[in-house]
Amino acid sequence: MDLTDLTWPAVAALPRTTPVVFPVAALEQHGRHMPVFTDSLLLGEVVRRVKLTPVAGRCLFAPLQWLGNSHHHCDFPGTLSASPRVYLDLLKGLANNFVAHGFTRVVFVNGHGGNTGPLQQALFELRQDHRTTRELLLLSLTYWDAAGVPGIPGLVQTQMGHACEWETSMVLRLNPALVAGPVKDVPEVPFGAGFAPGYRGWVMGDRSEPGHIGTPAAATAEKGEALFAHFSLGVSRFLERAVAWERGWDG
Repeated sequence: MDLTDLTWPAVAALPRTTPVVFPVAALEQHGRHMPVFTDSLLLGEVVRRVKLTPVAGRCLFAPLQWLGNSHHHCDFPGTLSASPRVYLDLLKGLANNFVAHGFTRVVFVNGHGGNTGPLQQALFELRQDHRTTRELLLLSLTYWDAAGVPGIPGLVQTQMGHACEWETSMVLRLNPALVAGPVKDVPEVPFGAGFAPGYRGWVMGDRSEPGHIGTPAAATAEKGEALFAHFSLGVSRFLERAVAWERGWDG
């Protein structure tokens, strides 16, 4: 069900256990070869496919929120970003609009790595704000984590990068005209180890001069189709768990 298609009485009539799904993405630089709307385009296609599965009839989908927390990309023109605290409060406000009316299941489906930290903190704070409501289920899921590492023949990368083999393949599947220049000529930018297993604060300029990370030259539209199928299946199964949840820690 799409929130945008319903009247407020139709929303009011829904079971309060209906999972309310908020897709959240970004508008930010994606290297020299990819459009700034990449994250929102890709998540939009994943969600479109999820809406074709049976679980979609038991969930309420809000419109995709394209503004994300992308400050680590702000050295590159074209990036639009909400600061972490502003973005965190935006997420909390979206959820609270439904919690205030008694809805008890909120699922953020994420399409941008920089949103992960604010999303988790937002859910942590929301749970404290509503700590006595035991039936409240607050979830977030980044779509490329939904189903494990894709077992796709010929796939070079084993993790999501940025404007990488995976993302470039999916944009090639959606609209090859959006990819600038021959992909085979885009150089690899290694993921690197950083300070693993610790965490290092970073901006994209610390890691990549052109603004991408990974192996875009290995991208194909065929891989993109397989990735979309893999990720959308994972998100659908996650939403099935949210629908079927009965009060308790496990789901």
